[in-house]
Amino acid sequence: MKLKLTSVYVDNQEKALRVYTEVLGLAKKADFSNGPYRWLTVASPDEPDGTELQLALNDNPAAKAYQQAIFQQGQPAVMFFTDDVKGDYERIKARGAEFTMPPTEVTGSTIAQLNDTCGNLVQITQLARW
Repeated sequence: MKLKLTSVYVDNQEKALRVYTEVLGLAKKADFSNGPYRWLTVASPDEPDGTELQLALNDNPAAKAYQQAIFQQGQPAVMFFTDDVKGDYERIKARGAEFTMPPTEVTGSTIAQLNDTCGNLVQITQLARW
């Protein structure tokens, strides 16, 4: 089995597309609509055929409640991994991202968190080299 898709709920798909592509640097992979439903995914430009992240509209009350509860608890809705968290922090911050946590060393890694402005916290993680 392979992991090809995971989802994050967003309160505005157009805004999320801008944040995840122009600010975070991901690439739009799929974008099509069927009536009011929009299927929108992004992927890493380094792995365009790798795992896709669906930017799913939180128009389902259960999804909205879940998204808000996770955010209020300070839990990231999505985590990205990098080999240079400090460099990515500076690059993404220069593009206007609102970081809620600068690069911070924790057990086994260095993490930074930002608000995607679409209802989620995003964590960027650099694993420690042992």
